[in-house]
Amino acid sequence: MRTKSIFTGSCCAMITPFDKSGNPDWNSLDKIVDFLIDNNTDAICVCGTTGEASTMDDKEHLDVIEYVVKRVNGRVPVIAGAGSNDTRHGINLAKEAENRGADSLLLVTPYYNKATQTGLIKHYSAIADSVSIPIIVYNVPGRTGVNVLPKTLSVLADHPNIAAVKEASGNMAQVVEVMRDCGDRIDIYSGCDEINVPIMSIGGKGAISVLANIAPNETHQMLSFALNGNYPAAAAMQTKALKLINALFCEVNPIPVKEAMNILGFDAGIPRLPLCEMADSNREILKNAMKEFGLI
Repeated sequence: MRTKSIFTGSCCAMITPFDKSGNPDWNSLDKIVDFLIDNNTDAICVCGTTGEASTMDDKEHLDVIEYVVKRVNGRVPVIAGAGSNDTRHGINLAKEAENRGADSLLLVTPYYNKATQTGLIKHYSAIADSVSIPIIVYNVPGRTGVNVLPKTLSVLADHPNIAAVKEASGNMAQVVEVMRDCGDRIDIYSGCDEINVPIMSIGGKGAISVLANIAPNETHQMLSFALNGNYPAAAAMQTKALKLINALFCEVNPIPVKEAMNILGFDAGIPRLPLCEMADSNREILKNAMKEFGLI
């Protein structure tokens, strides 16, 4: 049984704002970090999927991690995305992210290679052996093409540095199996905003949330209700947020959430190619959902 979780509640899967030249916008990063913490975000995940780490070179990736760590200044835990489909590269990124001050690492399942379950165990174990900070396994088969099965997580849960899983398979039955097979040996975080509360209801510790970029206080409150056992209140907030959540995923993440941040005045810029600006028709869907939710 783990005595301490990396975080409980709402961790924002934070965007990386880009300026007009396409470089990280450090001033906007300052504003976004402070906005999130001022509005009760419980942790920040930097350079994950939503942070567009896949289009950053290593120096840029690590510089953004270090900058966010310094701006946060210990106010909340900082979880750094550091995964790779090359285990050697993943080890190097993990070590450097730890050196830059990250409190924890979010490691995406190796993509494209389509590793076997044995390969996944060896991959995650090798990276976990190389660092001293806790690791969150990021299971997102819709993006990576491979699913970390519950029995695989049960093996990984015995590693002292593998503390949690971000479950973004969208398969509640699988999440239940993870809870059954792993119990208290590993924490489960929701990686799908539309089922945050259902995952919490079976023992999840929180969510690594895209919604939290634009509604940090509401996401924190929803998950706090769940953590405190007030599931009627949590469910009411989950259902109220569903239209907005759907709008945030009407195009591939992070296209809509960056546009939503621009609408809110955060100068998020546009995603890097091969992602692009949001279609006008979907922008209207997003704006209407934001208005209905009360954000604008």
